[in-house]
Amino acid sequence: MRTLLKVVRRFILGMLVLLVVAGGVLVWRGHELYRSALAHESIEEAVDRLHAQPGYTSADALPRVYLDAVVAIEDHRFYEHPGIDIIAICRAAWNDLRTLSFAQGGSTITQQVAKNLFFTQEKRLDRKVAEVFMAFDLERSYTKREILELYVNSSYFGDGYTGIGQAAPGYLGKAAGEMTDYESTLMAGIPNAPSMLSAAPDAAAARQRLVVRQMLKYGFDPGTATPAASSVLIEEGA
Repeated sequence: MRTLLKVVRRFILGMLVLLVVAGGVLVWRGHELYRSALAHESIEEAVDRLHAQPGYTSADALPRVYLDAVVAIEDHRFYEHPGIDIIAICRAAWNDLRTLSFAQGGSTITQQVAKNLFFTQEKRLDRKVAEVFMAFDLERSYTKREILELYVNSSYFGDGYTGIGQAAPGYLGKAAGEMTDYESTLMAGIPNAPSMLSAAPDAAAARQRLVVRQMLKYGFDPGTATPAASSVLIEEGA
């Protein structure tokens, strides 16, 4: 029995050592990816590039309901965390281990801005680590409102539209600042799965209802954003 316990302890210790080493290598690789991205383009240059994008829209020009809806559905602790959400990361890690997948990443809005500006959409652990380093830089350089503005202007909405300033005219036939409460909550849900939602009105409407529920859950006012408030669904791309 003692021999067996010694073997088990050595096995566990060996696994812990391997995890620590693997974690160290992952952090090193992620930091190198982060440094490489900044060597190619600084944060200020990346933000200036985004500002020059056709359709870029300031947060002040967007409906309050839209901005609140984005926070509620994407990152409800956005105004509280320093760029990463440990609770969301742990929850995503547990779900990924349980399902043996990489379906959830626990990324905050700030991390998604980092990804949109500097990295690819490929699901790689070292890229996730690089996002964390870049997210901390973004939080030090910009206000939460500025980061939220960068997010809604860098998110992909499907059908070739990047940013709400392109997506609102493309899907709704109006400027982003003219969106109704219903349209605001509808558009807030699209970047989660742009290829599917932009081509499936029923799926987009279901996502919109989820956005409203999340807003109510986390104390945001969705205004008149109910399915009956508008008959608008995404027509283009259907």
